[in-house]
Amino acid sequence: MNLPKLNQTTFFRFCLLAVVAGLVAGFFLFDLQQYLTLQFLQESRHSLQLFYQEQPFLMLTGYFLIYLITTTLSLPGATVLTLAGGAVFGLTIGTLLVSFASSIGATLAMLVARFLLREWVQRRFTEQLGTINEGVKKEGGFYLFTLRLVPVVPFFIINLVMGLTPILTWTFYWVSQLGM
Repeated sequence: MNLPKLNQTTFFRFCLLAVVAGLVAGFFLFDLQQYLTLQFLQESRHSLQLFYQEQPFLMLTGYFLIYLITTTLSLPGATVLTLAGGAVFGLTIGTLLVSFASSIGATLAMLVARFLLREWVQRRFTEQLGTINEGVKKEGGFYLFTLRLVPVVPFFIINLVMGLTPILTWTFYWVSQLGM
């Protein structure tokens, strides 16, 4: 049987898709969402605060990475993680951690969507996306900022859809940082 050769980009797309799918499947398979509930936060708040007092660097780094991964993979739980940041670290440190972890995670989610899907979507819907692409090139930051302020549009949908557009990565990041 003669199998087609994969080019390097296709191979990396396949690997990235496998890693993302594996992480998302593992999240649900191992029932990790149980740790991203208000009930768990309420039950664990005191323990988390004690651990933070004993190991502040480890706790800050762990929280940041968990928030970053949750956002990058578009997993449910960002709202509870945001509340946990304030409950455990206080308003100032919690806000800073959430702000940067959510913006960096959103940017990574956008880049994953761009790498995996943009080429295919743009090729398949060239005519339909022409006007949208021109608008995003000219006013992408404004569009994104407006979407970030409208709570009706889910956070993860914005990240994924913007990855399909020609918005610049830096523009996406700083507008998300400002808008979130």
